[in-house]
Amino acid sequence: MINSPILRIHPLGFPWKTQDPFLFCVYHEDAYPQGNEELGPATSLAGRNFGQDFVLKDGWRMYHGRKVPGFPAHPHRGFETVTIVREGIVDHSDSLGATARFGHGDVQWLTSGKGLQHAEMFPLLNKETDNPLELFQLWLNLPQADKMVAPHFKMLWGETIPKINVADENGRLTYIELIAGKIGEDQAPAPTPNSWAAKPENEVAIYTIKMAPHAAWTFPKASAGITRSLYFYKGESVKIADLEIHPDHSADLNPTIETTIKNGPVESRLFVLQGKPIEESVVQHGPFVMNSQAEIQEAFQEYRRTQFGGWPWASAAPVHDSAKGRFAKHIDGTLEVKEV
Repeated sequence: MINSPILRIHPLGFPWKTQDPFLFCVYHEDAYPQGNEELGPATSLAGRNFGQDFVLKDGWRMYHGRKVPGFPAHPHRGFETVTIVREGIVDHSDSLGATARFGHGDVQWLTSGKGLQHAEMFPLLNKETDNPLELFQLWLNLPQADKMVAPHFKMLWGETIPKINVADENGRLTYIELIAGKIGEDQAPAPTPNSWAAKPENEVAIYTIKMAPHAAWTFPKASAGITRSLYFYKGESVKIADLEIHPDHSADLNPTIETTIKNGPVESRLFVLQGKPIEESVVQHGPFVMNSQAEIQEAFQEYRRTQFGGWPWASAAPVHDSAKGRFAKHIDGTLEVKEV
C-alpha cells in the first residue's frame, strides 16, 4: 500500500533481491578452518565440487577456488562492485596491475567501467586458529553515460567508516556502520568519482545495522522515488508498523514515511540499500551489464580480443605473501599501507 511504510516483503534467496540502482547483493559467511602453507584450508577437500563449490559443507565453501577459497580471475564491464568485509581477509588482483589486501571492516569500491579482470581470493592466514569470513558484495549499476569510464577502485578503510551509536528512549542501542550516504551529521567516505553514489542528489545509502534486544530506531526520510531495501539476516524478529518480520526476509520500504523499526528479544543484524533509480534498460549477460544486446556482444568481442588488459599474474587465483598486512596498490601505482 502506498501509505504504508512497507511496500513489499521478500524471502532472502541467493542472491538477495535488489532494486534499481542496485543489480545484485550476496552475503557470504564461511567458518573456514586453520590455513595451510598455501593459505588454503588445512583439511581434506574431498567431496567438494572443485570450481563450483557453493554448498556449505562443514560450514564453508571454496566457491571457484581450488587451493584457496574465492573467485579467480573474471571480467566485469558496465557497473560497480562494493565489497564489504566484516570479518576475514580478501586479496584483490586485477588485469591493470593493481593489488590489495583488505578486511576486518574495510570496503573496496570498484568501478569496472569499460572493463577489467579481477580476482577476489580469501587467504586463510591463521595457521593456529580458524579463519572466519563474513562479507557482503553488491553490484551498483552505472548509467549509460558512465558505463565506459576508465576502471578505478577506492579503499574505504574501516578506520574511516562512521560508526554511529543511537540510544532509544529506554537507552537501548542501535549501532550503524555507514558505508555510503549520510545519516544526520555523519557522512560516509566518498565513493569512486564516477559512481552513481558520488552525486548527492541520487541519495545512495549503504549501511549495516546492529540492534540490541528490544531497541528501537527510526530511519531518516528520503525523497519520493528513492528505493530502500532492508535485509534482515540475523536475529529472531523485528517489527515495522506492528508487522512482524522474521529473519531471512527483506522489506522494500517507503522512504517518505517516518519508519521506526523495533527489535525483538535478541540482537539483530540488518543491511540497508537505498538510492535513486537509474531507470535505464538493463541487459546483463554474466559479468557484463549494458543497455542493449548489441553492447553486450561488443563487450564479449572486446574481451576475447584484449582480455581487458590481459592478466599479468602467474596464477588466475593469486594470493599475496602471508606476511603482508592491509594495503592497496592502485591502478596508477599509488600505494596505501595500513596497520594490521
